[in-house]
Amino acid sequence: MEFRRISNLPPYVFTIINSLKIEARRAGVDVVDLGFGNPDIPSPEIAVEKLAEAAHIARNHRYSLSRGLPKLREAFVSMYQRNWNVELDPELEVTNTIGSKEGFSHLMWVLLDRGDAAIVPSPSYPIHIYGPLFAGADLRQVPMRHLADPRVQDFTSDFFDSLTTAYEVGWPKPRVLVISFPHNPTGAVVDLDFMQKVVDFCRERGMIVVHDFAYADVGFDGYVPPSILQAEGAKECAVELYSMTKSFSMAGWRCAFLAGNREVVQALVKLKSYLDYGSFQPIQIAATVTMNEAADYPKEVCAIYQGRRDALIDGLGRIGWDIPKPKGSMFVWAPIPEPYQEMDSVEFCSHVVTECEVALSPGVGFGPGGEGFARFALIENEQRIAQAVRNLKKGLTKLG
Repeated sequence: MEFRRISNLPPYVFTIINSLKIEARRAGVDVVDLGFGNPDIPSPEIAVEKLAEAAHIARNHRYSLSRGLPKLREAFVSMYQRNWNVELDPELEVTNTIGSKEGFSHLMWVLLDRGDAAIVPSPSYPIHIYGPLFAGADLRQVPMRHLADPRVQDFTSDFFDSLTTAYEVGWPKPRVLVISFPHNPTGAVVDLDFMQKVVDFCRERGMIVVHDFAYADVGFDGYVPPSILQAEGAKECAVELYSMTKSFSMAGWRCAFLAGNREVVQALVKLKSYLDYGSFQPIQIAATVTMNEAADYPKEVCAIYQGRRDALIDGLGRIGWDIPKPKGSMFVWAPIPEPYQEMDSVEFCSHVVTECEVALSPGVGFGPGGEGFARFALIENEQRIAQAVRNLKKGLTKLG
């Protein structure tokens, strides 16, 4: 039997490392898992309390609204006004999605068809690469290496030179640009001037830019991630996905939003009206109360991630694996150490699981631009991170 939409998908390389991790744990090995970016920080207490309260009300068990309850959208709009001084119409410029992956994937169905083209940075979060491909579009990739390296001074010019080339080479001209900052997996960050350049680029060419703002509230050392909707003229060409997953540590709740250009937002609303009846209404009610009454919780979450980042990078530096500190996201993007560069990223991460009892994500899993790197997820507390560093020191014997 042929399954044409998935027949050309490569093996999901993360399963290789996951299988080794499971095998080791079954053998009684205490593997420190810094691979899968699954937040371990508890959700806000008020969210849990409101969820339980709302779940006891029978009418909340019925179908809800695909685009989200009015009060949920209003709470989101108030948060964007408060945090980024962005004004949004809760009726026309915002819709709820069942997590950002769901929203992004179905958005690609709206924006792209067979024969269209999209531009996506490489490396990227896998759905940013495969979402356009699932929609039948061709993919053009822009290298992220220079943008992700804080030691490179003129990264913006390099990125936009590559972006211009990706647009001009080939036919048809791309309809969509996908970006995400702070960036997963590299941790690269940009400023509002960069976002303005993106908006100007897309307006001039009649493109739609989709900004996945998953790490909107995870900025370190005083850095505050900008919303692309702050840029002048952004609503003419831009939409942004915001998720409560990382900011409020509500991963399993699957509560996210698409905001921005009303034509694009309403196109997704129309598609989703055929696909779902929205998320469980008590989740929407709890998310509403959380955005309104636990507005500072993302700052607490961010401080935890910054402490873990410092513990990891300082520890790795002491054992001879020097990595620049990222200013955002919940990840550390690490070049494979020089003594181990004869290995590709899957071989290296497999070696780390078996010899160091630490699970990492191989860079190639984020696209060809990720080869030569490994990604640490900051999903364990500082004591477990210290244990991981000790394990790496014992197992990576070539580090000086």
